[in-house]
Amino acid sequence: MSHFRADVRQRAEELVAVYPRRRSAMLPMLHLAQEQDGYVTDGAIEEIAELTGTTPAEVRGTAAFYDMFHLEPVGRYVVGVCTNVACLLAGGDDLLEHASRTLGCAVGGTSDDGLFTLEETECLADCNIAPVVQVNHRYVRTTTPDAFDQLVTDLRAGRLDGDVPPHGTLIRVRRNGGLRVERDELSAERAAARAAREARAATEAK
Repeated sequence: MSHFRADVRQRAEELVAVYPRRRSAMLPMLHLAQEQDGYVTDGAIEEIAELTGTTPAEVRGTAAFYDMFHLEPVGRYVVGVCTNVACLLAGGDDLLEHASRTLGCAVGGTSDDGLFTLEETECLADCNIAPVVQVNHRYVRTTTPDAFDQLVTDLRAGRLDGDVPPHGTLIRVRRNGGLRVERDELSAERAAARAAREARAATEAK
């Protein structure tokens, strides 16, 4: 039985078809898994390994390498406060401490209601509006304690649902651009290319 919902499994299979090597689809599949579950579960890791022709250890190691992926449950909103140099000088440490008090959880922890996970981040590349805060990788440009408290109030009330989707959602609308080739045609072209490579290798070995 698939860990993925039917629609997510279909998208995963479409991703595999796009890449010449199945393992190259691993990162976008991890995003799919996180979009479905909010984090990368053991079941998703097993299925991604199967689809990409890799091992669960390889999938887990890849997910663990990137900060955007979480291997344990997180809140609906993952709040990141930058404390790199520009933000540090602008009060990033103080804002992070305030955020911890407001949310009632330590840095790296999740609030008791399960809504918020708080993270200390490296540079978020919006240094002209420091200290930088992101929620689910969306800039919220909240630089003061009062503004942060208002942000939390608005998130709890659902007033920002149009701007900040649940954690794991990178895009709301699937794009129609990019590679547009029928799957059968794509498979045939790749099979022909593979046969040509094998023929060249056989010729060179003689």
